[in-house]
Amino acid sequence: MQKESLTALVRQHLKTAASASSGRSAHTIYGGHEHVLRQTLVALRAGSNLDEHENPGEATLQVLHGRITLVAGENRWNGSPGDLLFIPDSRHALEAVEDSVVLLTVAKRG
Repeated sequence: MQKESLTALVRQHLKTAASASSGRSAHTIYGGHEHVLRQTLVALRAGSNLDEHENPGEATLQVLHGRITLVAGENRWNGSPGDLLFIPDSRHALEAVEDSVVLLTVAKRG
């Protein structure tokens, strides 16, 4: 059994993202290349983003802190704490409206 405090990780990675030149910080909580399921905590400083990229598999985004916008083509979805967004099966980007932390869950395609 392994346990992580999401609250502590949110605080830690918000601080790291605030001082990082990229405005981002990430930590894989569960999984990795050898697993199908992967959960990654991603912190973004306000105004930072994850550039457009492919969806590696079935994926969701849970907003833990702040406000974000998920962008796929002409579509935009806003998220705030407690929201669970279903990432479309297409190229997409993530924008931080304010200092934000999300939990990205991905089940990679075989």
